[in-house]
Amino acid sequence: MQSTPHQARSTLGLAFRWIVGCCVLAIAGLAGCATSSGGGDSASVAQDIVTDSDRSPERKRAAIRLELALAYFQEGKNTIALDEVKLALAADPSYFDAYNVRGLIYMALNDQALAQASFTKALGLRPKDPDVLHNLGWLKCQQGQFGQAIAHFEEALANPQYGARAKSLMTLGLCQIRAGLKPQAEANLLKAYEYDAGNPVTGFNLATLMFERGDLQRARFYIRRLNNSSLGNAESMWLGIRIEQRLGNTEAVSQLGLQLEKRFTDSPQTALWRRRAFDE
Repeated sequence: MQSTPHQARSTLGLAFRWIVGCCVLAIAGLAGCATSSGGGDSASVAQDIVTDSDRSPERKRAAIRLELALAYFQEGKNTIALDEVKLALAADPSYFDAYNVRGLIYMALNDQALAQASFTKALGLRPKDPDVLHNLGWLKCQQGQFGQAIAHFEEALANPQYGARAKSLMTLGLCQIRAGLKPQAEANLLKAYEYDAGNPVTGFNLATLMFERGDLQRARFYIRRLNNSSLGNAESMWLGIRIEQRLGNTEAVSQLGLQLEKRFTDSPQTALWRRRAFDE
């Protein structure tokens, strides 16, 4: 059974929100900290622990603006966030993190050309940075340039110092699903799950892939873990219903259906449940 275009869009929408959240949290941790490149930091300081006193006045002003941009971005106020990033870069044109954030904002605004230009500028300031390579991979995947996207993800993951491996493995897996490379996608999603078993996007897509190829017991394992958590939603519950129905577990189907009716009354999945449209 193949996933429908609606399912693919919905899954990618979940991934977009999850990845933006991860990126914002990661960059927020950097925005208030000094870095060893740019902003007038001396070479001697770069080899020591860099503290607030080492930052130039320009970098301090830019960091304050970037923190504001990140706060607005998390709230979905993308144009206001973009204004703050512009002010950050006006204060310090060499601020790497600001270009990376600007790229994410342009992606949210669906301006892919300006997003790519921002990420390319960030890579010029910090070549082979795995976070930017990840973002470029994600952008290329949305553009349907799957070969380039996969190469960017793999280059990011090849960096032994990269700390966001679960995020990149998950997004690489989603991109491979879009490219029709489902066995490779499942392998990378399984690796992502080892790093972060609580990620609902990873768990949902693993269950979906296993359901599609008929590995129902394993599909049930992953979807049950998701549905038993606070992150379960109408999509995951409907998938759970379809898995249990395929397994012939009528009691489990009824229980999940009642939960779906109660928690997500007006969802499209509840409408499918009412029609017992298990194969749609």
